[in-house]
Amino acid sequence: MNTPQAGILLPVPPLARYLGFTLEPDSDVHAGLSALLDVVDGERTVAGLGLATVTAAGLSVPGLHAFPTPSAPGIELPATPAALWLWLRGEDRGELHLRAQRIEALLAPVFRLVDSIDAFKHDSGRDLSGYEDGTENPQGDDATTAAIAADGSSLVAVQRWLHDFRRLAAMAPEARDDCIGRRRSDNEELDDAPASAHVKRTAQESFSPEAFLLRRSMPWSEGRDAGLMFVAFGATLDPFEAQLRRMTGQEDGIVDALFRFTRPLTGAYFWCPPVRDGKLCLIR
Repeated sequence: MNTPQAGILLPVPPLARYLGFTLEPDSDVHAGLSALLDVVDGERTVAGLGLATVTAAGLSVPGLHAFPTPSAPGIELPATPAALWLWLRGEDRGELHLRAQRIEALLAPVFRLVDSIDAFKHDSGRDLSGYEDGTENPQGDDATTAAIAADGSSLVAVQRWLHDFRRLAAMAPEARDDCIGRRRSDNEELDDAPASAHVKRTAQESFSPEAFLLRRSMPWSEGRDAGLMFVAFGATLDPFEAQLRRMTGQEDGIVDALFRFTRPLTGAYFWCPPVRDGKLCLIR
């Protein structure tokens, strides 16, 4: 019987590392996937296959396609596809580093590591902006319904957002709260928040059909740069794309105020296969 990769439904860990890989030219993708089965348990290491790998392996994954790039004045949403995405979950940064090294070496004949980002849980689940992240995440069975398809698989949208902390600090507290639509002090939603507030742009129950996702985002930092690694799992990608269209003003011309202090650097979709007998199940 297929089950979801357990790490998808578990709370975010204290620490994480995200790895992105491309396919080496003329490599044996089936050999690479065979090696992947030996390093991914679905709990401490969650795996997502990109469109290039799915296509090269001859797999059929309904709903997986290229990342969309809707535009808005002054806003760019980049698409940065990868062949393989791994979410390493843990509690010790040294262990994560050594695990990443082992995985890179085992996959190297087929998959080439091109991106590695460390992330962490901050202040009981707050973004580095100070606001709580994922407040309206579905819980329990609702989380499973939102994130997991009937066969135990999931689709995930991944974006790395870079915050402009100087711009954020220059805002008055009320202006910051209006951007998000919640008070930073107590996380209470603002009844009189402007239409551009992020919580109004992305209120999952306000779409038709409703656009529920399971967010598992974590803050990241590298040198002086930092922001949020946005990770959202869905049974389909439709909810994410509905939210993205509204954030960029495709529905009504109102752009999400979040873009006033943060912007995405990356954007990609991946298929997260189910698990059977402790191994990823790639049979479609």
